[in-house]
Amino acid sequence: MKISEQKSRKAESGKFIAFEGIDGSGKSTQIQLLSNKLKDLGIYCYTTMEPTDSPIGSLIHQIMTGRIKTDNRVIAGLFVADRLDHLLNDVNGILAKVQEGTTVITDRYYFSSYAYHSIDMSMEWVIQANAQSKEILRPTITVFIDTDPDTAMERITKNRFQQELFEKKSRLIQVREKYLEAFEKLKDEENYIMIDGNKSQDEIAEDIWNEVKKYFM
Repeated sequence: MKISEQKSRKAESGKFIAFEGIDGSGKSTQIQLLSNKLKDLGIYCYTTMEPTDSPIGSLIHQIMTGRIKTDNRVIAGLFVADRLDHLLNDVNGILAKVQEGTTVITDRYYFSSYAYHSIDMSMEWVIQANAQSKEILRPTITVFIDTDPDTAMERITKNRFQQELFEKKSRLIQVREKYLEAFEKLKDEENYIMIDGNKSQDEIAEDIWNEVKKYFM
């Protein structure tokens, strides 16, 4: 086999999986479980999250924890910039990883912006603002863990030392509704699955694997 053919086959094996859900939906746990499952099968995974730990992402974290105050429209713009850097930066940009054949699993991608930021501004504006990211790299599949806001708040209260800007029940109810609106709006453009996030951790993991495994088996 020629080297060029080897590279081509490797590149074809790279998948991009985005996990979405309201705060407290258990995304981080399920990403780790899925990553472990894939690694057990010999599939190398790179896990990441948004906002990132880049300079832009660090600024967002400071805003989300209340150390810096700014307008929600500014926050929406910062997420757009952080996402593009997440895709394209020279150190660990995920576009290059996927193109090289690595399976990338991210905790949040552009559907998070659609859901969280369209509460304060037009969803059409948010979608358009994220159009470049969507054009650069669309998920192989988006996994939405649909969790009841009461259950999510219980988890947040139990597990968080400090609650972030959007971690309020009233806000989570709105965000969930916006997620559902965005998925319905883009159902003909995006490949996504909805997982019942009110089940046990193991049941959720099994439901996710039953949907995702077809991309790897």
